[in-house]
Amino acid sequence: MCGIAGLMTYDGAAPPPAPLRAMADALRHRGPDGEGRYRSGDVGMVQTRLAIIDLATGDQPLYEPGGAALIANGEIYNYLELRSGLGSARSAALSTQSDCELPLHLYRQYGFDFAAHLRGMYAIALHDPSAGQLILARDPFGIKPLYYAETPRGFAFASEPGALIEAGIVAPQLVRSARNELLQMQFTTGRETIFAGINRVLPGEMVVVRRGRIVERRRCAALPEGGPLQFGEAEAIARLDAALLESVRLHQRSDVPFGVFLSGGIDSTGVLMMMARLAERPVKAFTIGFAATEVADERPAARAAAASVGAEHVELVFDEADFWKLLPEIVSAVDDPAADYAILPTWALARAAHEAGLKVILTGEGGDELFAGYGRYRSAMRPWWAGGRAPRARGVLDGLGILRSEIAGWRDGIAAAEIRNSGQRRTPLQVAQAVDCADWLPNDLLIKLDRCLMAHSTEGRTPYLDTELAALVFRLPDELKVRRGFGKWLLRRWRRPRSPCRPFKRGARNLPPRCGRAPVRRPRRQADRPRRLELAILRPVASPPYRARPITAGHDGRVSRLRVTRSRLPAQNRTPVSNRKRVCVVFIPSRPNASPGVVLLVPTCENSARAK
Repeated sequence: MCGIAGLMTYDGAAPPPAPLRAMADALRHRGPDGEGRYRSGDVGMVQTRLAIIDLATGDQPLYEPGGAALIANGEIYNYLELRSGLGSARSAALSTQSDCELPLHLYRQYGFDFAAHLRGMYAIALHDPSAGQLILARDPFGIKPLYYAETPRGFAFASEPGALIEAGIVAPQLVRSARNELLQMQFTTGRETIFAGINRVLPGEMVVVRRGRIVERRRCAALPEGGPLQFGEAEAIARLDAALLESVRLHQRSDVPFGVFLSGGIDSTGVLMMMARLAERPVKAFTIGFAATEVADERPAARAAAASVGAEHVELVFDEADFWKLLPEIVSAVDDPAADYAILPTWALARAAHEAGLKVILTGEGGDELFAGYGRYRSAMRPWWAGGRAPRARGVLDGLGILRSEIAGWRDGIAAAEIRNSGQRRTPLQVAQAVDCADWLPNDLLIKLDRCLMAHSTEGRTPYLDTELAALVFRLPDELKVRRGFGKWLLRRWRRPRSPCRPFKRGARNLPPRCGRAPVRRPRRQADRPRRLELAILRPVASPPYRARPITAGHDGRVSRLRVTRSRLPAQNRTPVSNRKRVCVVFIPSRPNASPGVVLLVPTCENSARAK
């Protein structure tokens, strides 16, 4: 794990040393254990090292006999397998035990296809003087960041936009379209950042640069093509167990101590369980809770999960004073902005892990995206007439009446991603997942993780974002992802016999999980429950005083309780429902200061005889 940066001049002259020094200084927090410099012809590169693997001889830049040089930020988890597959002649040419030396030799063997053999998270810069080209490559999920700028003087790249700005290569000018995305969605999409002239190397992309200009782009997809594969739950659980165990095993390859961020939810608890299965000593787990009682506290569930596997558990408390104290530090560190409230507790956890002497942290990022944990996925699976809608159909500021005019074009990036990821026999659920993996994941969640941890010189690893695991999980049948109103169905089923603790339910507040106890009561059979809701949009209600009563919805958006009566509906707007049973009318405002619309909800069961 490191910070990397470099220059390639347009006119072939040697790159000036001053901006290289400035970028190295700006990235010092990412790599306090050492610094490497490289200058050859029209290319100069710098690297600040956070030593994780091969502490003695893994300094960068790294070289190969053909003259190519490499600097990298990240980890190649399958480096031992790649080393053994090189053969005796090529293995003899390796000069270190570093995982990052392998891409150099793979480049000589496979050319531009070398990245297809890598299993890990990485941002790589490789200079081949004999070919006169600079190659940048980023891992398929975009776990590791990489930015570039094309200027009249040449081409520059860095691990963070702030390094390009600090070096005076690019002026910090705001891009209005990216600003609009940030305001409406709380993150930005695509190649363009919020700063004019600074772009992202896209997840899975390879960029080839000659004489200071991009001449070729290639891209490797993170998710497989095709629709769901058909196999049963038992087979899926067995395959998931093997794939997740292998991923966690690879993600634990390290020459320094490591731990895990534990929220008490299904994703991080699953990582903890696998780490405990593989560990020879107790796993060190970090959890944070909020002092405010009106906020869900994850500590009781995390405490129970840690105790069930004998983990060494560290609990933190985040209060209002922490908010005001840490917010300025966080804002200055997140130079590719994402308005994610989870940045605050993640920052505090990263600081605690660093103070505990850990350099590597495993996390549960990616679990919701791959196993369909978000409520928006369940909404995307339903047709519009049953309450379904496209994810992010409304912006954060829509309808609030605080802007002089509506923001136009803020959803263009997401709409383009939906088109790119459609087809290939994918279901609506798969399309929603693929869109999130293309933009939301790398430009929000993974930015949060990278900036918070690297600001404290700590590496974050994400076992769920392993390409082999993702290839299996993404093509699971929809019914193994979402069932009975619950997302992450297969992960829940996999977890149940392997842990005595029930996963944390985020709707509960300050309630400890049932651990090792029998359920209070047996739930009703599924056939006795409403399986779906038929919705019919009726004409607007004329009288503004009619307001909606509270509605309690399940995880998939299904209404489970309604505190609404028909008696408040004006007689002239009532609809005959004599052929229906158990009908409820809900008043839902369509927009502020407007007459509310009316939605008719009719619970129905698969067994119509029970719908009474």
